[in-house]
This record gives sequence, C-alpha cells and structure tokens, in this order.
Amino acid sequence: MMKNWVYLFDEVDRIQEQFDGSWEKVRDLLGGKGANLAEMVRLGLPVPPGFTVTTQACNAYLAGGKTLPDRMWDQVVEALRKVEKVTGKTFGGEKNPLLVSCRSGAKYSMPGMMDTVLNIGLNDHTAKGLIAQCGDERFVYDAYRRLVQMFGSVVMGVPDDVFEAVISKTRRRLGIQNDADLCAEDWKNITAEFKEIYRHYAHHAFPDDPSPMRHSQYKP
Repeated sequence: MMKNWVYLFDEVDRIQEQFDGSWEKVRDLLGGKGANLAEMVRLGLPVPPGFTVTTQACNAYLAGGKTLPDRMWDQVVEALRKVEKVTGKTFGGEKNPLLVSCRSGAKYSMPGMMDTVLNIGLNDHTAKGLIAQCGDERFVYDAYRRLVQMFGSVVMGVPDDVFEAVISKTRRRLGIQNDADLCAEDWKNITAEFKEIYRHYAHHAFPDDPSPMRHSQYKP
C-alpha cells in the first residue's frame, strides 16, 4: 500500500479516524500549522484550499540524505492539481494564475519562527496575467519581489540583508522614507535587481518555470 505523504486540508476526518480520534497524533503527523488549518476547514471557516506535507515526509527526507521519499513529489503534484480544480485557477497559467504559499510548521513552534515563501507561481508571464486581472501593477511587482527575496533567503540561503539593502538604496535615491511610497516601476526595477542577486549567490537564474515538476531541483 502506498504511503501517504501529503494530505489536503479537508481530509482531517479521515486522518483522525486512522488514529482512533487522537488529535495529538494528528498534530504529530500534520504539524501544528497544518493541523490547525485542517481544523478551521472542518469548522467551515473561509480557509483557501491547500495541502500539508507530513512531518513523516520531512523525517524520511532527512534520514534519506536529503532525498525526497518515494512518490512524495507525485502526491504533491496531484494535490496541487486538486487545488487548481477547486479554485478554477492554473499554477503557471498566464490568464488566471494560481499563486501558492509554503510555510513550515512543526508540532510545536514559536510564532514568527516559521520559514515562509509567498507568491509561488509568479514569473514574468504570470505577473502580466495577474496585472491584467487586478489592474494593479505596483501590487503585483511588490508580490513578485517578495517571492524572489523569500525563495532566495529561505530556500537558497541568500543573505536577506543583501535584498533589504537594495530597497533601502532605492528609498534613499528617491528621497522617500517608506516602502509604501515606492511606485510600480520602482518595484519592477527592484525585482530585476533581486534576480541578479539571486543569480550571483545561487549560481543559476531565478527559476521562471513554475511547473511543480521543476521545483524539486532547487535545493539549498
């Protein structure tokens, strides 16, 4: 029987039944964040659809010399396709792009201590599609630079202060005090600089194909 490494948020009842109703064992498997999101879905709260990669998958990855467990990535791709179906959006689609966020969460974790990568799925093409949808170029490029910055620092180990220095430099050059005063063109230029920083430290270009079958090759 194939092992489940990935569970959708709405599968919590099935998980809890496997553990004879034990919520502690659900938290052991899904982590605190994953278990809480699943519980909010069960209560009918407006949680965006998503899925959790189990703590067992993390342990197997570490025990296997940082190699993904067998079939785990296939399950991630399958779960992502189900999220696409529910939302009516396409991951990597230019017209109606699906953006996802990834957040770590052990069974017990302190607030503010979780690594997070936001806006996964943005690239030059999907950014244009999102701009056409929302009509807010500034918002989209602010979101885009956050993806480059977070993916660079959290996944690839790029020093975060190198990214922040670019924003500070831009504010000084323009004579402004707050990020809120930066316009769309400013964020667009910052995104381009962030990509060059990423290339310098990671020794390859920032991945511009959001296909889930490609992401597994980018490891710290």
